Amino acid sequence: MNTKLNIAIMAGGNSSEANISMRSATQIAGWLDPEKFNAYKILVKGSNWTLEHPEKGSLPVDKNDFTVNIDGSKLSFHCALIAIHGTPGENGLLQAYFELQQIPYTTGGVMNAAVTFNKFYCKELVRDTGINLAKGILLTRGGQIDLEQIIDTLGLPIFVKPNESGSSYGVSKVKQAADLMPAIEKAFAEDRTIILEEFIPGREFTCGVFKHRNGEMVMPVTEIVPETEFFDYEAKYQNKSKEITPAPIPEKLTTAIQQYTSKIYDRLQCHGVVRVDYIVKGEDIYFLEINTVPGMSEASIIPQQVKAMGGNMREFFTLIVEDAMQRSRV
Repeated sequence: MNTKLNIAIMAGGNSSEANISMRSATQIAGWLDPEKFNAYKILVKGSNWTLEHPEKGSLPVDKNDFTVNIDGSKLSFHCALIAIHGTPGENGLLQAYFELQQIPYTTGGVMNAAVTFNKFYCKELVRDTGINLAKGILLTRGGQIDLEQIIDTLGLPIFVKPNESGSSYGVSKVKQAADLMPAIEKAFAEDRTIILEEFIPGREFTCGVFKHRNGEMVMPVTEIVPETEFFDYEAKYQNKSKEITPAPIPEKLTTAIQQYTSKIYDRLQCHGVVRVDYIVKGEDIYFLEINTVPGMSEASIIPQQVKAMGGNMREFFTLIVEDAMQRSRV
């Protein structure tokens, strides 16, 4: 009798990071324990969902019941492992679909995904944890833009970024007033709302966390040292940054970052593994953003942190799937 669970690894998506998601999905498929799981990659592109079968090629997914017809027999799935950065995997759309289908999935719920995907509202919610926040302004496409007032409020440099985007596309660091409007237009090309934030000079850190019924893993802190101007797409995905795990910082600072990470996870009702990014200026820790579907390629930060804890990714993903299955039974 085959008791292995069928796991749908949801990959691709509709954002600029679809190719990164595919890399993560391939890596995750290799990490899943073949004794316990059958791993299937599902490629999502708009309303076109296909199972990427090693022998049969691309097979359509029946979205009525989330099954795939393989040679006349119906393949169904026990759990969806979401590896899509951006829409629809990180903003609540896939989560809502799996809720309707009553299929367990590995991230936080609809509310968690929708709120964390909106950088502006997410900051408002984490304010209660006591973390420092950069001053920010939200702009809507087609709305009034007063460049002088923006500079008066935020000073220069200013970070300009899409408000609801899982990627690092459309992000600019503006140092001169003349460059502000082009940066705003660049961000609006990615999203209908954008967020402008004051520049906080400091060191950048990130910390992963995964809480499940039997315990919690608050991971070692990683310092990110970008070779580029900031931790942009190139720094993230083209090895233009140095990541040091554990970060070479005093224990007191490590503990403070880990405590904030744990608090933020709870405050936003997260599930599965997430990563929280910070800037530290002197003694002050500033929240940057949260990644509820962090990258999972071999070189990604979460695998580095798991390794630094003495863990291995096969056991880690077994825990993630088991946690999703347990939550669905509650």
